[in-house]
Amino acid sequence: MQTSFATRPARGSAVALAALLVATQPLGAQQSADGTAPQASYDTPPGFQEMAADKLPAVVGVLSTAPPRETGPVPGPSLPPGFEEFFGDRMPQPPRGPMRAQGSGFFVSADGYAVTNNHVVQGAQSVEVVLRDETRLEAEVVGTDPATDLALIKVETDETHPFVDWGASDDLQIGEWVVAIGNPFGLRTTVTAGILSARSRDIRSGPYDDFLQTDAAINSGNSGGPLFNAEGEVVGVNTAIFSPSGGNVGIGFAIPSRVAQDVVADLQDEGQVDRGYLGVRLQPVDADLADALDLPEEATDGALVAEVTDDSPAAEAGLRPGDVITGIEGEEIEDARALSFAVAELESGSEVPVTLLREGETRELSVTIGQQPATLFAAAPPPPQDPEPEPNEARLGVSVAPVDRELRARADLPDDISGLFVAAIDAGTPAARAGLRQGDVLTSADGADLTDVGGLRDAAESALDAGDPLLLRVFRNGSHSFVAVRLGEGTED
Repeated sequence: MQTSFATRPARGSAVALAALLVATQPLGAQQSADGTAPQASYDTPPGFQEMAADKLPAVVGVLSTAPPRETGPVPGPSLPPGFEEFFGDRMPQPPRGPMRAQGSGFFVSADGYAVTNNHVVQGAQSVEVVLRDETRLEAEVVGTDPATDLALIKVETDETHPFVDWGASDDLQIGEWVVAIGNPFGLRTTVTAGILSARSRDIRSGPYDDFLQTDAAINSGNSGGPLFNAEGEVVGVNTAIFSPSGGNVGIGFAIPSRVAQDVVADLQDEGQVDRGYLGVRLQPVDADLADALDLPEEATDGALVAEVTDDSPAAEAGLRPGDVITGIEGEEIEDARALSFAVAELESGSEVPVTLLREGETRELSVTIGQQPATLFAAAPPPPQDPEPEPNEARLGVSVAPVDRELRARADLPDDISGLFVAAIDAGTPAARAGLRQGDVLTSADGADLTDVGGLRDAAESALDAGDPLLLRVFRNGSHSFVAVRLGEGTED
């Protein structure tokens, strides 16, 4: 495992869970006898036992079973020499068993609706809910939302169940006490307390990251469990951790109730989440990109359109790669993340104005918002391996080769992608500093399609002579983005 932290879903065993929380109350400052500045003192928090007893019955374990994976060889022992003629080249292997996942959840209604994480029940053929007294009840998946890693399930029973209430995550303040409840490593009904460490964290796990960060211990097995505030209300759904080893290091993340409550309501009403859809891939605007795109000086607000999906609302409205969206429906857009949230909240079928910068000029287009496709968040293909290096463009610091039939097959590139394949990046060069990578495909330079190395060289020369960054459009991991390369800074000719 690499030494850098990795984002991990808080998966694992799950049985009954619960959570609590109490806020610290400050005492009045006391004047010291010697007249020095007073020192504030604070109460220690009371125990969590009353809240735990009240909330534990509403917290459950979630067990799911999915079909066995069919890809890849099944590990097994090799045969002794001389036995291959009887059994083939490997020992007979047992069939693959089913895939099982265990997590946590909590009832949000008396008739048995419960919230958990999508990754706990994803692809499940059967789901069980485990109550605090170890009673197991069959459950059905009502709906899932991979974009926020939330799922709603319902137990099949006529009995009523204790349930928890949602709280206002927006009212939480950094430093306020919170309590997480779950089954870390299979240890049932574990209650851990901590504080709210940060708000609105983007850990790049999905398009709508807006996590609460807490130092309350969250480990494998806490997935889908509740995070409570001081009043015993659910303000978050525990879902992920940062950890180099898989264990708690004091950095856990919960989906805020502001997001979870709306998603759960949509799942209960319709079985899916209705989000607005524009059909663009976005990226932030930095100073170099603003310069390369001929934007007004220091105009780094807005969302740069890196790619427009065919037949999408954006395509029908006339949006183009290279446009910078600065407003939608009269609201200013600060960055790509803000635009993603704004579009998601719009109703499909609504017609809204979009303000943008194109070639340095402000324009306004009318866009009819679509409904976000359920398959939008499918995994991107892996980057190509072992490219064939070709001529070197010294000023950029890249080795590139035109994409031909053989290279396309070796790199597993789509048929509609053409340009120059990046075979190598020289360290310390403009290309390296701009973030270009081996395996990228340079599809255009300063708006002109690239078909050969000469076109790239000419574009680089023109940009260098003009003192402007070179604007490249890059295909990487299944999608396009723009990269601005600042030339003539410490490179060798």
